[in-house]
Amino acid sequence: MQAMRRTKIVATLGPSTDDPLVLEQLFKAGLDVVRLNYSHGTAEEHKRSADLVRSVSRNIRSYVGILADLQGPKVRIARFKGGKVTLQRNAKFTLDTGLDPDSGDQNQVGCFYEDLPSDVKAGNVLMLDDGRVVLEVDAVEGTRIECHVIVGGELSDHKGINLQGGGLSAPALTDKDREDIKSAAAIGADYVAVSFPISANDIHEARRLVRAAGSNAGIVAKIERAEALDAIEQIIEASDVIMVARGDLGVEIGDAVLPPVQKRLIEMARKMDTAVIIATQMMESMIQNPLPTRAEVFDVANAVFDGTDAVMLSGETAVGKYPVKAVEAVHRVCLETEKQPRLKTHTTNDDVRFSRIDEAIAKSTMFVANHCQIHAIVALTESGATAIWMSRISSAIPIIAMTSHARTCRKVTLLRGVYPLSFKVETSDHAVVNKAAIEELERRDMVTKGDHIIITKGDLSGVQGGTNAMKIIRIGDEINPD
Repeated sequence: MQAMRRTKIVATLGPSTDDPLVLEQLFKAGLDVVRLNYSHGTAEEHKRSADLVRSVSRNIRSYVGILADLQGPKVRIARFKGGKVTLQRNAKFTLDTGLDPDSGDQNQVGCFYEDLPSDVKAGNVLMLDDGRVVLEVDAVEGTRIECHVIVGGELSDHKGINLQGGGLSAPALTDKDREDIKSAAAIGADYVAVSFPISANDIHEARRLVRAAGSNAGIVAKIERAEALDAIEQIIEASDVIMVARGDLGVEIGDAVLPPVQKRLIEMARKMDTAVIIATQMMESMIQNPLPTRAEVFDVANAVFDGTDAVMLSGETAVGKYPVKAVEAVHRVCLETEKQPRLKTHTTNDDVRFSRIDEAIAKSTMFVANHCQIHAIVALTESGATAIWMSRISSAIPIIAMTSHARTCRKVTLLRGVYPLSFKVETSDHAVVNKAAIEELERRDMVTKGDHIIITKGDLSGVQGGTNAMKIIRIGDEINPD
């Protein structure tokens, strides 16, 4: 079998990807999951994007997942009369939630977040535009937050506001998010990302709304508030995926703290059977340049070393000059990094106890595969749960998720080392199913005679959570009944 990249690539769609030919090139370059950014665009525009993704992926016979990223609370400044201003250090500057949204100038600007005056007090530090401009609060008078500039610079419309150290009370899910969840369900999004959650309750509420909208999408918790770290174990447990959103998170906790936090979150997510995405500025320079910086190459490689499921591109593909080259660069770095021996080493937790049979089968399969000459693992799965558990164990052995459900094929596109394969089971006869699965792998040149593979499945086809058996098979040998 040809070497396949285990770490997955998520990329944001935007003006640079509107052309179907560009989208096709992105998929062929290795894009696994597209991100629809609900901070921009209308429901109709997102539907057109989703339809285009499905159409192009069908044409090239590839499964591509869709992640709908909710906007979350709009903690942003309003607009300036001239589009932007330049603030000087020590100058006075006011944020005013009562100011006309279009009347910002050198001395003041409006703010869309009406509760900001009640959330801050004198001495607090506000970070604007990811910390490029920094203000210290001098006083709060009604709707006016009077500040002086600590770090000056250019400030333009709609830039974000963070409170250093965290503490803003804005709810994770807004009325707009609730409507966008319905839109995401209607277009068949495979994942829905919740912005700025601070507790597991935010994730539970999002899941309830997603299910009420008729969707079975996985829930992604974007870790971007300092407060989220105080409840991180509960948030990870409640989520299907976490996203380390390093922009806002880094502003709130400090850039020097961010690297060890990222490493800790990846480790925690893997131990708790949750997928993890590393996001923000992975290849930022490629918005303007055809090649990444060496620092960006190391950033991606370090995330791969630490065991992330996926790395995410934002502006690089949404508005960048070189969207396809950006995906190609990430693919190249991931593939080369994954060749390192330490990433092929089996890791396990000797204290683990299994509460479910299918989980025990999945993780036992990985132990056997990593200690035998196994060429591939085939998980016959309904929901993809078996593949999720398998992907938590470090291994260089490909995990083939064979399923008759297109939604499961799309969902596993986010999981490290897991590859979807459409496979319809017409019988419960194990020998017939095994033979058909092997023939499909041979047809796709994924195995050859003499290879050993492991097949996992359940006694009853079509039943979620029913995986209860594993079998080692040598390709070319006669298939006997179980």
